[in-house]
Amino acid sequence: MDLQLTGKHVLVTGGSRGIGLACARAFLREGARVSIAGRTPAHLDTAAAQLLAEGHSVGGYSADLSDARAALHMLDAIQAESGPIDILVNSAGAARRTPFDELQPQNWHDAMQAKFFSYIHVMDPLIKRMGERGSGAIVNVIGMGGKVASPTHLAGGAANAALMLATAGLAAAYGPRGVRVNAVNPAMTLTDRMAEGIAADARLRKVTEEEVLRDAEARMPLGRLAKPEDIANAVVFLASPSAGYISGAVISIDGAAVPMVV
Repeated sequence: MDLQLTGKHVLVTGGSRGIGLACARAFLREGARVSIAGRTPAHLDTAAAQLLAEGHSVGGYSADLSDARAALHMLDAIQAESGPIDILVNSAGAARRTPFDELQPQNWHDAMQAKFFSYIHVMDPLIKRMGERGSGAIVNVIGMGGKVASPTHLAGGAANAALMLATAGLAAAYGPRGVRVNAVNPAMTLTDRMAEGIAADARLRKVTEEEVLRDAEARMPLGRLAKPEDIANAVVFLASPSAGYISGAVISIDGAAVPMVV
């Protein structure tokens, strides 16, 4: 299927690793022009080199997206170099997983900064520019922790829930201006970040990390955990004209691990 993304300029925050990198790769395969953003220059360089070896060139931009000014400066730099951004994929930032009895007020503040504000600081200025142009698509990669409370992810889950509300609200507000906003909620996905969650769960349950991983796989109806590519395929579709009447949707990608009606 031709998703009609050839030549579209896509910004993927958190695009140097994990789900973000898988999204960048998937958009490139569809013929899009891709810029990736992340906090660590070394990770961006590694990702750019990997993609170049696969025959793709990307622009890499380092910024601390929990800082609103840094995020705005990054957007200005990207647009000055590569033109207006047609599609935004927010995948940067993750709240640290902490067992509930280790939580302190600062953990809740840190979770909002790491997850909620790192998305908002990019999305707020960019959606206004998209609205002025009359077109654009945003896909927020959030997480099931905002729908299903976990004792090791309460602070991060609260940030995720706030992002879901922002997604739905901005979709309604900016739909008349030609901008669609959607979100996907991955469950456990085989990335570097997953290791932190496994470690937190192991501490809470007082078992080994291997046992946690084995139990997680056994609980999945599809018999395996998600791969980054599984999430990326959904993100690319939602960002494309093929999903032109889908906006304000928050889609769970958990392999039916939590049967629910939404």
